[in-house]
Amino acid sequence: MKNFARYSFLAIIVMLGLDSCKSAKKSLKRGDYDESVVLAVSRLNDNARSSSANILKEAYPMAVQQHLEDLRRNEASTDPFKFERTADIYSQLNTLYNAIDGCTPCQRLVDAKSYFDQEEEARQEAATVRYNAGEARLNQGGRENARLAFNHFEIASQQIPNFRNVDQKLDEAYNEASFKVVVEQVLVTSRTYQLSNEYFQDRVNEFLQSNRRLNKFVQFYTPSEATDQKVRPDHVVTLQFDDFAIGQTLIETKTEVVTSKDSVKVGEATVDGKKVEVFNTVTAKLTKSRKTVLSGGLLDMQIRDFSTKRIIYQDKIPGEFSWVCEWGNFNGDERALSADQKRISTVRELMPPAPQQLFVEFSKPIYGQLTSNLKSFYDKY
Repeated sequence: MKNFARYSFLAIIVMLGLDSCKSAKKSLKRGDYDESVVLAVSRLNDNARSSSANILKEAYPMAVQQHLEDLRRNEASTDPFKFERTADIYSQLNTLYNAIDGCTPCQRLVDAKSYFDQEEEARQEAATVRYNAGEARLNQGGRENARLAFNHFEIASQQIPNFRNVDQKLDEAYNEASFKVVVEQVLVTSRTYQLSNEYFQDRVNEFLQSNRRLNKFVQFYTPSEATDQKVRPDHVVTLQFDDFAIGQTLIETKTEVVTSKDSVKVGEATVDGKKVEVFNTVTAKLTKSRKTVLSGGLLDMQIRDFSTKRIIYQDKIPGEFSWVCEWGNFNGDERALSADQKRISTVRELMPPAPQQLFVEFSKPIYGQLTSNLKSFYDKY
């Protein structure tokens, strides 16, 4: 039995090896030479005597030839940003080199060549072209040119991190490109209650912090941030709870006579001189009460153009919250009650939450609608 298990394990290993070889061979046949090389190297790392050796010797030269042909075609291109493609091709060649260089058996099978210097030179050229294109756009002025400049500088930074003063140029371009929005403090006005906007304001601030840029070029500020950073906004968002009601109470009471589902022992009787138990259904008078406290209101959301003071978007966002308490009592035989009726009869009337908590609760769904509206509105900016 042990021998059988050992042979089965060896058979599985052999089958996995054959699958790897077959995969490398399949990749070679369909012209995916890079994949064929990687699969063959993986197999040879596990087994230096693998039949993948012949596949590697055939696939690697063909992969290199394919990439060199891509380089020649790319060099003839009139695309001003063609050096990015050049760098990518050299990167692919270096990926193959690294795979083979990390596999001792593979080094004896093929003479892999590195192209690190060529890749670095191409990336320098690519970064230079993008940097110059970014400066040209930035010098033309205007938000759209600044956005194009930012994209150029971003790609330059991806090609060569810390290239020249590209980080400074990114900040400069973004400052010109971004659409600046100040979200004012949430206002709460009430003659009846002294209510705090702290919960809702904290949620709004949290949203602004975590979604500082709803899209690439929309920047949100609190009023204090805008003042400290001397930001001249494009839009100002005003939020105000201008219509709400808290603690509207509705009480419903229902009394009913309930009867036990099954017969229960209700006493004893003497029959033919013998005492016997008497069974019958029993009843109870159950009173159930339900108190519902309704709270709700509207948040007025306005977006104004800072320069013209014109309202360009307005919405009244509703929210509501219902607090419910159920309790009861009974007279009669407890055995007439179901389990749920027994439970309700032990509950006592509770006081509703304070007005401040009710205000917080009905504002929660408003927050969700508000953030959705902001995201939707500024998608186009």
